[in-house]
Amino acid sequence: MQARMNTWSARMLGATKVLTVIGSICLIGIVTIVTGGVVMRYVFAAPILGTNEIVQLTAVALVMSALPYCTIRNEHVAVDVFDAYLGNIGRLIGDIISRGLSGFIFAILSHRAALKALDAWEWGDATNMLQMPIWPFYAMISVGAGLCVIVFALQLVLAIFERGRA
Repeated sequence: MQARMNTWSARMLGATKVLTVIGSICLIGIVTIVTGGVVMRYVFAAPILGTNEIVQLTAVALVMSALPYCTIRNEHVAVDVFDAYLGNIGRLIGDIISRGLSGFIFAILSHRAALKALDAWEWGDATNMLQMPIWPFYAMISVGAGLCVIVFALQLVLAIFERGRA
């Protein structure tokens, strides 16, 4: 069982790293477009049209592509004020509740974003200024949130399995 879980963990880490590369490209793109926009506006008095649309949508892709990697590495902000009082069982229950609730909410988010992506694709929804299609960004939300659901489920199983061995 432990070997199988380690294999799944390694595969999930690989999948989240692929999304993180996409997020890194998005971050570089945001920095580039903002820098270019500032230079064009203040040096050449010719602002780049649609910079806000590009930055806003790319920021969505950045966050949702980096979120699963942050989740699998347990690098979210955590407050452990009550850990000393809860003990091992209390922390396990807290981990189960938090991962279960998070997984449930992200599953809803992933499902709704997938439906919205399909709807935006069908109707050709696009941004106002640049007419950029919106469906890829909804798809990124769906993929990122869906991968987080899988990561939370894997962490939930690992937490229960490791606690059962102790």
